[in-house]
Amino acid sequence: MTTLPASAPGHRSGARGTDGPAHRAGDPSRRMGAVFVSGYVVLLLAFGVLPTVYAVWLSISNSRGQLVGLGNFIRTFADYRFLSAFGHVLLYLVIWLGTLMGLVVGLALMLHGRMRRTSAALRFLYYIPGALAGVASVLLWLIMLDPAASPAGWLLRAFGWETLAQVIAPDHLPALFTVIAFWTGAGGWIVIMYAALNNIPDEVLEAARIDGAGVVQTALRIQLPLLRKWIAYMLILAFAAGTQLFVEPQLVSTVSWGMISDSWSPNQLSYLYAFQAGDFHGAAALAVNLMVVGLACASVVVFRAGLFERD
Repeated sequence: MTTLPASAPGHRSGARGTDGPAHRAGDPSRRMGAVFVSGYVVLLLAFGVLPTVYAVWLSISNSRGQLVGLGNFIRTFADYRFLSAFGHVLLYLVIWLGTLMGLVVGLALMLHGRMRRTSAALRFLYYIPGALAGVASVLLWLIMLDPAASPAGWLLRAFGWETLAQVIAPDHLPALFTVIAFWTGAGGWIVIMYAALNNIPDEVLEAARIDGAGVVQTALRIQLPLLRKWIAYMLILAFAAGTQLFVEPQLVSTVSWGMISDSWSPNQLSYLYAFQAGDFHGAAALAVNLMVVGLACASVVVFRAGLFERD
């Protein structure tokens, strides 16, 4: 066997293209990939990064453009509405995320298992509520929760609720917002979890059945561990969306004629700072608080779940 010298046409030197033609400079596939990514990068910079940088600047400055450090944060924290607003959302997130994780994963496992024959129709039904926008969904639920107008009014009256005011009492709001959020958003996550379950090789599930694993053991020891990253991804996005709660409490506050505070959530409080008091710096401080909390929680989930680790 003869060996081509380094200068021969068939030899590729170590300095250029050792990984093949796809990695050469100016390769058409790389340029096409850059074109596809560029649109997202532009939108991310315009509507994500730049507004975030501007909000951080507003939160550490005053109306004269002078740096005030943590002054805006301290001032908003001292507001008597601050702790209650963040406490309301914290309680809502605990109920919402627990319900989402349990029911979404459970329903996806059922669709993938015993209900496989009807899974296509059920996935379609689960996804329908997601077609309704947030405001339309809340208005629909306000009708459903009114014992005088709801088709399920008999059920509400069975709980002793005769008026809408009794149903939307302040203590009921975290649970009610959880029901609304689950109805509008869980269907899409069920479809995603179902697709993730379909990516599990049949050989793995068959081996578990041969070893004598039942439905529960297969779910706990094989399917759930393989869904870990998808569950983490769902929790991160659901947490981020939950901290931005605004439409639901705003509409409920409007129809309650003052029974529900118009600063029930941090986003509502930020809205009051910005558009009633004209204090955009305080509003930005509240927004940055939510961003920091969201990033901290997301970081914990990412590292604990190994979200970016290769299997």
